[in-house]
Amino acid sequence: MARSRSRPQASLYDPTLGDRLLAEARQDVLVGRWQGARDLLRDTGRDWDRRTHRVRLLADAAAGNRTVETWQAAEPANPDAMVLRAETDVMRLFNAIAAGPSPTPDRDAIERERLDRVVRICLQAAGGYPDDPMPWVSLLTLARLYAGGHPQSNQWWRELQARDRDSREGHHQVLRHISARWHGSHSQMYDFAWDTASFAPPGSPLLALTQAARAEHFRFLRQSGTASALNLSQHWKSDVALRDLNRTCERWLAHRSFELAQDVADLNCVAHALVLAGMMEQARAVFQVLGNRPTLAPWSYTDDPEELFRRWYERLGR
Repeated sequence: MARSRSRPQASLYDPTLGDRLLAEARQDVLVGRWQGARDLLRDTGRDWDRRTHRVRLLADAAAGNRTVETWQAAEPANPDAMVLRAETDVMRLFNAIAAGPSPTPDRDAIERERLDRVVRICLQAAGGYPDDPMPWVSLLTLARLYAGGHPQSNQWWRELQARDRDSREGHHQVLRHISARWHGSHSQMYDFAWDTASFAPPGSPLLALTQAARAEHFRFLRQSGTASALNLSQHWKSDVALRDLNRTCERWLAHRSFELAQDVADLNCVAHALVLAGMMEQARAVFQVLGNRPTLAPWSYTDDPEELFRRWYERLGR
């Protein structure tokens, strides 16, 4: 009998990244129950890294129904409900604008009014829980939807850093904001990633930000059609790309002592870069930690994500 392959199916693309308690609370939210989200966020406490991840994934589930509004009506003074409502409204705006018609002057005015309203909701959440960095992550995410960015973005970034200087999600939101796909350029994005990595302590997931920048750059090149096939293949093998990968392996992977909330996403990003750079021994070490836990990004930027991940997992991960 032929040996069955461990093919990553859609169900293995787990948005919670293995957080079982979060998966249960998300299911509650999807069917209209808010008590699970309340208990989860209460019990998460001041673990800002895990709290940020959990709020974002709960908001993703809440964006399609009125569960978070029901929670706020039942517990209007609960700061967790305020924070989740703010991030949920940010998610709703991204979903609405992505699915909406092409911009017109009238639509731009309506969208600006909606954006400003959600900014006020985020600021109210920040006032309701002054120590929490999450409302400032929500604001930095929302800033991308403003034409040219929001004039208060730098202030929002300072507020976030005052609460969680090493916020993984906050740095990734800024990286996207200043990318060529949004309001910046490739050089701005790389400079930010390099500066961040140079100050990050050993074992910090921020050391993988340079790989996130290179994946974002590659995504832009493929979608814009501005690079030849040869240039795309060499994108991962330049001297700078190899230098960054070696630094990430030496300073992040070699010093990880426990798994943070979004390490699975970062491990996928680094594994993807390593195999495309031809650094197989380092890739093998990453796959042995990662196991069969694929994420769609960045594998989907390059090829069929299931096939690409499966190929390298079966070759290097066992």
